[in-house]
Amino acid sequence: MNKLRVCFAGTPEFAAAHLNALIAAQAEDASRFELVAVYTQPDRPAGRGKKLSPSPVKRTAMEAGLRILQPSTLRSDEAVAELNALACDVLIVVAYGLILPQSILDTPRLGCVNVHASLLPRWRGAAPIERALLAGDDSTGVTIMQMDAGLDTGAMLEKAAVVIDGRETRVSLEAKLVTVGTKSLVAVMNNLEAFQDSAQVQDDALSTYANKIDKAESLIDWTLPAAKIDLLVRASIGRAPAFALLNGERVRILESSVPNTRASAEVGTVTEVDKSGFSVCCGDGSVLQVSRVQMPGKGEVSVSQLRNGKPDAFAVNTCFDKPTTAEGS
Repeated sequence: MNKLRVCFAGTPEFAAAHLNALIAAQAEDASRFELVAVYTQPDRPAGRGKKLSPSPVKRTAMEAGLRILQPSTLRSDEAVAELNALACDVLIVVAYGLILPQSILDTPRLGCVNVHASLLPRWRGAAPIERALLAGDDSTGVTIMQMDAGLDTGAMLEKAAVVIDGRETRVSLEAKLVTVGTKSLVAVMNNLEAFQDSAQVQDDALSTYANKIDKAESLIDWTLPAAKIDLLVRASIGRAPAFALLNGERVRILESSVPNTRASAEVGTVTEVDKSGFSVCCGDGSVLQVSRVQMPGKGEVSVSQLRNGKPDAFAVNTCFDKPTTAEGS
């Protein structure tokens, strides 16, 4: 039996983990597919020197000796012709970051397959991991989906669920999703046509949309209950870190918790400081304990380390600025 010719399209670490799983699986005797090319976004400036840096997917593909393509768009006749020349049976898409026009979707013999980080139809869109955390969901997962012209609306080939723990962060939840996603993707690729034959149509009535978190949304509103702010901190780790304003400067809040205590002070006021961090009064008298921060122009640091060098930092009665819409933009 001829093996499926597979092309892969992805960009960040989440996608690179799935590419790595495919690279390892194709070497097994039972594998029914082979990777022929990898698409990823063009190199981008990164770091203080703004030097061009390859994506995690490109680095993975280079290590494996795979052919790499980096078009700036797929909306051209040249892009369609290039994909067609690869004669791939299926294109796998994982957090690629470029829109696939219908001409691209129609090019592979078996279409395009997407790995989406939610249990569709819940959390269609760009930020499913963050939105699941912010909503307080107790579970989420990965869906392997046949792509169509809609936004994450295609037929579902496979779903795998994970539990969201009480202290889950975006980073820890993404790691769980990588584990189940890579396993599911390899299983689907080794028996793709059977999975396509049993695909399930999504129920649009159950759909929700996962908007990308923007900077304005990452600005902490201390009038909210501490539990809500804590969710924002845990959901925002790595991509759009939650931050507060102190004397007009942004202080990133990177680690927090909600103790079983109350406070009677103006919201946004530091009410207590101890070895583990500082506590801030939030809406309804609840308290957020902050244990890790990043000051402007500095690296991230624990509050205890920061106060060792600056004992007055976040002293009791320190009051964070009241946010405005303009400040969060």
